[in-house]
Amino acid sequence: MKNKSSYNGLQKNVSGLKAPEIEVWQNEYADKVYTINLDIPEFTCICPKTGLPDFAAIRIEYSPCKFCVELKSFKMYTIFFRNLGIFHEHLINKMLEDFVARVSPRWVKITGVFNPRGGITTTVSREYKPK
Repeated sequence: MKNKSSYNGLQKNVSGLKAPEIEVWQNEYADKVYTINLDIPEFTCICPKTGLPDFAAIRIEYSPCKFCVELKSFKMYTIFFRNLGIFHEHLINKMLEDFVARVSPRWVKITGVFNPRGGITTTVSREYKPK
């Protein structure tokens, strides 16, 4: 017998969500290897089960290649999630995939530290390192 959960079906097609475009600008130091850290200490989204707000600190560490992320557009991208019901794990995966698709970094790591829900703090990380 399968373990059925009331979470079933809440996140269908989350990877295909159309989020605002992340803009980039030309990196004049593409020949240099360096790291950029972006911290979003007041990130919010919605719990897909309860509809209650989730709060998190998101940290993005990346090494730019040809492009750097344009911060205002990235802020608008993060605001897209404010009223969206999304699991923590799906959020970090979606964010990483969108970031890589637009910025094409040498590498990137995105970590989300979500405030306790039911007494449990959730931390989700995903990295991209091209082969």
